[in-house]
Amino acid sequence: MAKTEIGWKKRDEEGQRIQVEARRMGGRWLFYWRPARFERWESLDKPTQEDWLKLLEGIERGANRRRFPEEEVVRVRRRILELFPEAEIPDWKR
Repeated sequence: MAKTEIGWKKRDEEGQRIQVEARRMGGRWLFYWRPARFERWESLDKPTQEDWLKLLEGIERGANRRRFPEEEVVRVRRRILELFPEAEIPDWKR
């Protein structure tokens, strides 16, 4: 996984395990998914609030290790609140 990629696993609507990955390209985060390790990545057009929060969690961990700048944490938090105004985002623990 490259420096600008964060991945995690979750279950889809049918209960099947899938891999999800977010990649930073051109200042935007793009989401992809695949059902198994050797399958092709497909674009995830409408990431859920849960997906955005997982991305935020990964960026916060990366910022603690100086993998991402703190400004990226602020940008993603702001984007989550734009997409999901009712979202409750936990405080960032540095």
